[in-house]
Amino acid sequence: MGFWVGLALGVAVGVALIVGFARSENSRAARRRQLAATVASFSKMTIEDSRKLLPSDLYPSWVVFSSQQKLKWLNQELIKIWPYVSQAASELIKASVEPVLEQYRPVIIASLKFSKLTLGTVAPQFTGVSIVENKDSGIIMELEMNWDANPSIILDIKTRLGVALPIQVKDIGFTGVFRLIFKPLVEELPCFGAVCFSLRKKKKLDFRLKVIGGEISAIPGISDALEDTIKNAIEDSITWPVRKVIPIIPGDYSDLELKPVGTLEIKLVQARDLTNKDLIGKSDPFAIVYVRPLPDKMKRSKTINNDLNPIWNEHFEFIVEDADTQSVTVKIYDDDGIQESELIGCAQVRLKDLQPGKVKDVWLKLVKDLEIQRDRKDRGQVHLELLYYPFDMKEEAPNPFRQQFSMTSLERTMTSMENGSGSTSFDRLSSRKKKEIIVRGVLSVTVISGEDLPAMDMNGKSDPYVVLSLKKTKTKYKTRVVNESLNPIWNQTFDFVVEDGLHDMLMLEVYDHDTFSRDYMGRCILTLTKVLLEEDYKESFNLEGAKSGKLNLHLKWSPQSIMRDSREEDSLRFRSVQ
Repeated sequence: MGFWVGLALGVAVGVALIVGFARSENSRAARRRQLAATVASFSKMTIEDSRKLLPSDLYPSWVVFSSQQKLKWLNQELIKIWPYVSQAASELIKASVEPVLEQYRPVIIASLKFSKLTLGTVAPQFTGVSIVENKDSGIIMELEMNWDANPSIILDIKTRLGVALPIQVKDIGFTGVFRLIFKPLVEELPCFGAVCFSLRKKKKLDFRLKVIGGEISAIPGISDALEDTIKNAIEDSITWPVRKVIPIIPGDYSDLELKPVGTLEIKLVQARDLTNKDLIGKSDPFAIVYVRPLPDKMKRSKTINNDLNPIWNEHFEFIVEDADTQSVTVKIYDDDGIQESELIGCAQVRLKDLQPGKVKDVWLKLVKDLEIQRDRKDRGQVHLELLYYPFDMKEEAPNPFRQQFSMTSLERTMTSMENGSGSTSFDRLSSRKKKEIIVRGVLSVTVISGEDLPAMDMNGKSDPYVVLSLKKTKTKYKTRVVNESLNPIWNQTFDFVVEDGLHDMLMLEVYDHDTFSRDYMGRCILTLTKVLLEEDYKESFNLEGAKSGKLNLHLKWSPQSIMRDSREEDSLRFRSVQ
């Protein structure tokens, strides 16, 4: 009897425990759901919602809600510490900018140094703050700044004639964006090892130069030369991608310093439909190409006289320090001889829009000002081929240097092919400046057909034929005439012996045949870059200078690369391709 009573009590207690545990779990689950809902509600709260919970006077003074309040607080704090910041920044600027001033010193000046440099009593005003997404372990902050300064900057200048001039830099007006990089992040206060600062974007920089006790205009050429020197010094010393590294915690921060990350190869092919800047005749265009606007880093093309559709086909190479933010800029000018050249138009390509290791062929519309893109005036177009190749590109990645050819880095390709290896480094190539890579071979061009050619005859038809030529070798071929057709079919193949594939161009001009004359219909101009890379391809090309029409072509390349010393005579002849 006692056994059965004990058994009944045990079962009852067990059931009670189970029921109690189940209810406890249900209650905890309900509380978790309620907490999750509360957290979700808080996450959706706006600034106005949070202000309804607590009045603003209950918050600490450093807690602000809007971006304008944040900037106001930041500017107030900067005003308080500006006397100390001004002193430290003055010493830093003098130490970093003065050597660069000497580097860009005009020829007419014997020495150029600061005799006094203080940033004055007026603190800059921050007008914007943003955090830039950073893949590396660090924090990037950008501060937009407006500064109408009252500094005391005096330059001690000595001319070649022995005249000493104390020149004051006055009325500085500056608007720009400064970038601060806090990196690397560490586990000890202040939680970052170093700070890098740089002028990310210079929107406006105005200043005035004045000779103390005189007028600078009394000395011709000094004012313009000094202005250019100061602007170049700022560009070369603190403008991004240049950055100044300030260690906070002792350590090695050499990885934060400015370093080349790759090379940019540019082929300036041609321009078309340029605006005429001359009253008599046509413009004499030339191009300035650069990644950083510094005198020793800018490349100038040759001048093409009296031509609104110039063909340059010139190669330039640039070092890239930051592919994510840098751009390549092309400016087309009209050469006016001894007078200042007049800008026709400019264009820009961001390097981050280029696929590493791949040639990009682009036509860019020219505008008057890169900052103001809403330019409806037709100023013409410029044709570029661009190749960005990072130094750290993996071997598995598509690499035109390891394949056949690539533009001026086509030359590096040729170097790697010549020595039987695809791993030729940039440094090794740079040491061979006396060498010239000659890309030679046979170019086979099949003119397949034409489509929608313009009608040149009274009957609404044309009698088209194509003249093919290489720009450098002057070799010419001509297709047969197809009578009364706007969609002719030729299917004719022509072979060109190419002496220098890197720098030659294929030109195809379409004419309408008449009994005693011929009418020009349009043309196609092709660099050999793509056929050197791919060796065999078919493509349709629009006729330039025509309202309609295109040519269908098939191009093949049979290469033979030769490397020779540039001092050899140009009379070295091409050895026949087997």
